[in-house]
Amino acid sequence: MPKQTIYITSAADLSVKNSQLQISFPDRGTSFQRSIEDLGTLIIDHHSAHLTVPLLNRLSEQNVAVVFCNETHMPTSMLMDLESHCMQAKHTRAQLEAGRPMCKQIWKQIVEYKIRNQSALLEKLGYGIDPLHRYHTQVKSGDSSNREGVAAKAYWQLLFGRQFIRDRIGIPPNNLLNYGYAILRSFVARAIMDAGLLPMVGVFHRNYYDAFPLADDLMEPYRPFIDEKVLGLYRRGIMDIDLSVKREILETFYQELSQDQISDTAHSLVRIFEKEGNVMYYPTLK
Repeated sequence: MPKQTIYITSAADLSVKNSQLQISFPDRGTSFQRSIEDLGTLIIDHHSAHLTVPLLNRLSEQNVAVVFCNETHMPTSMLMDLESHCMQAKHTRAQLEAGRPMCKQIWKQIVEYKIRNQSALLEKLGYGIDPLHRYHTQVKSGDSSNREGVAAKAYWQLLFGRQFIRDRIGIPPNNLLNYGYAILRSFVARAIMDAGLLPMVGVFHRNYYDAFPLADDLMEPYRPFIDEKVLGLYRRGIMDIDLSVKREILETFYQELSQDQISDTAHSLVRIFEKEGNVMYYPTLK
């Protein structure tokens, strides 16, 4: 059964009642309950939402990704469980002992999968069979020749036009992409913790100011799923983020891809670190 996502966008009181999540809306005089075991993600997007400490502990125990948004409605932080997997010490040790050759091979696979999914989206949009073939077949260990960057330039121009520049503070639809990627990042970080790995130890991304470099690594091949959703919004003339847009972007995680697939990606990385396999798992965009 797919894990549920709850999005809080108004004043609410959240607590534990009868071992379940109790959500009360004081302004409306209404409330409802949800099983904590069935939750995958809880997104808090209102400054007047209040959560109790017992609830936060129960959510953490169930490895529910609790995402907090700022005044611009962008996800900015996430609750993390310090003991999310019974084999966490073993998996963490294998992760920390992974050498640079292994990490470079992992990153090579990630880049290949990313370009393949970018190519699949472009092919789906009518740009011919495997339009980025020459890039994903030339990726070297650690992507030393930066095929990811070269492919991205061609990809973005075909997707949104030659004038488009992918930039976090750029013109729309950059804002829509930013939001989708932020949610994706939280889903990936949750899967990493659930697999008993440390999200702050990446295989490629190593920014000292980045708390989730491994999530930034593993999310790369999933970005085209968000890109497709954003393209559909953009073609309808939607440039701003509102509640309906957020809902449409969240639908991506229940229609085009699932949290189980993201979990499978994290566990495939565990097998590589444990030297029980050598192939990353990623779904193909269809």
